[in-house]
Amino acid sequence: MSDETRLSFKEMCAKFDVTPRTLRYYEYIELLSPDREGRTRFYGPRERARMELILRGRSFEFALEEIRQWLLIYEREGTEAQMRAWVAMADRQITELAEKRKQLDEALSELTRLRDDTQQELVERAESS
Repeated sequence: MSDETRLSFKEMCAKFDVTPRTLRYYEYIELLSPDREGRTRFYGPRERARMELILRGRSFEFALEEIRQWLLIYEREGTEAQMRAWVAMADRQITELAEKRKQLDEALSELTRLRDDTQQELVERAESS
């Protein structure tokens, strides 16, 4: 593999806007497996593609372990099994995010009501002074 298709550790951090600590952690939990030459790490197309999937999964609030298991499915069982797993994961996450949205909507409504009540009380106090 030519050096042009590989990124150094520093380049990988910059490309994906992650901290060195994050990149090392992803390696530690076996989400990424860069090539090593001595102490130097290099990230090829496979690792860059995996990083894109990891970050996309994180943006949808998937747990890192769930992402790791999903990536393993591809290695063990292939694309079709991974796609089926993805649909099941997405269904679960859609349900979870919908519940979070419901809870946020309720919290926003309650907070707005309390703010409005307090604002009204301030207005009434100002008028009676």
